[in-house]
Amino acid sequence: MVADSQPGHIDQIKQTNAGAVYRLIDQLGPVSRIDLSRLAQLAPASITKIVREMLEAHLVQETEIQEPGSRGRPAVGLVVETEAWHYLSLRISRGEIYLALRDLSSKLVVEDKLPLELVAAEPLEVRITALIDRFFIDHQQKLERLTAIAITMPGIIDTENGIVHRMPFYEDVKEMPLGEVLKNHTGVPVYIQHDISAWTMTEALFGASRGARDVIQVVIDHNVGAGVITDGRLLHAGSSSLVEIGHTQVDPYGKRCYCGNHGCLETIASVDSVLELAQLRLGQSMSSTLHGQPLTVESLCAAAQQGDLLAKDIITGVGINVGRIIAIMVNLFNPQKILIGSPLSQASDVLFPAIADSIRQQSLPAYSKHIVVESTQFTNQGTMAGAALVKDAMYNGSLLIRLLQG
Repeated sequence: MVADSQPGHIDQIKQTNAGAVYRLIDQLGPVSRIDLSRLAQLAPASITKIVREMLEAHLVQETEIQEPGSRGRPAVGLVVETEAWHYLSLRISRGEIYLALRDLSSKLVVEDKLPLELVAAEPLEVRITALIDRFFIDHQQKLERLTAIAITMPGIIDTENGIVHRMPFYEDVKEMPLGEVLKNHTGVPVYIQHDISAWTMTEALFGASRGARDVIQVVIDHNVGAGVITDGRLLHAGSSSLVEIGHTQVDPYGKRCYCGNHGCLETIASVDSVLELAQLRLGQSMSSTLHGQPLTVESLCAAAQQGDLLAKDIITGVGINVGRIIAIMVNLFNPQKILIGSPLSQASDVLFPAIADSIRQQSLPAYSKHIVVESTQFTNQGTMAGAALVKDAMYNGSLLIRLLQG
């Protein structure tokens, strides 16, 4: 996040308390003030003050609660008010950018998918700014109050200061101050997060790991990486939060990775590397059903599901290599859940058992015996991951306080 300054001690307490109350209303509403006081462990007077400020800012609204079996006067409950508050959610990937308006409930208002050239004369941050301006012009009829910008992307990122050190695919990116550029241009706070970490937050807030306190989520796509939820929070959420398993060396004599090292897991397990290996091995397996059709992730997974030996062997190899690294993480974090987000999950009957077997063989039995490898609920497409950044900023109070202050 790019912010103006760090709050003082009293302001920090106010921010934390307001965020906690907003979270309870968002997750449990309609909820009464009495219940809020009990659940937030705050004095009724504090709840009254916080709620009054939220009502005046039109961030929450009152509604009637009729208790089951009660014939008396309905109680007054609180629910969040979200429709008039919009934020811009961006996802930058290889050769394309998604731009979307969402409201504070995470509901999609409008979304565009546009090409983003890998190499161009203008710096990437200049091109992104121009695309944002064009998006606002095109959709000005739908735009309500703009509260923030959330950006998810691959690369090596300083999330605290909004600096993108390096990116895959966009080789001219070095120390790009994207957060500062967009904050100065739009006047709203900017939240930047690695797309895998943001996806991990999305699953924890809205998806497959909702309610779990300790989670490892591994993404196998054009990039390979992991996000870790520990004690209900994203690991290292204030700085570089991605667990860089993709840049763990598994073959010192392997091909060069964009990070500068050789033989990273990403050079072996990413979907591009997998398809490259499949193409190479097709010449040695004339019986494979992959001959005579375009070689894609979809065709590779379909062949594996149908029993094609070459396809199964390649996807199993991915599972074994990824599972070895996850086994180390299991020993470190003792997770309740392991989620896999990947287009290769189309062959989950092949991929997931290979990962699970590798984990059980190479991690502590006490930690791994109950582990189940599951698929994520969402994919890494579109702008839903940005919703998690904004929701988290409302829950921790940092964005909420800005909105309360107008």
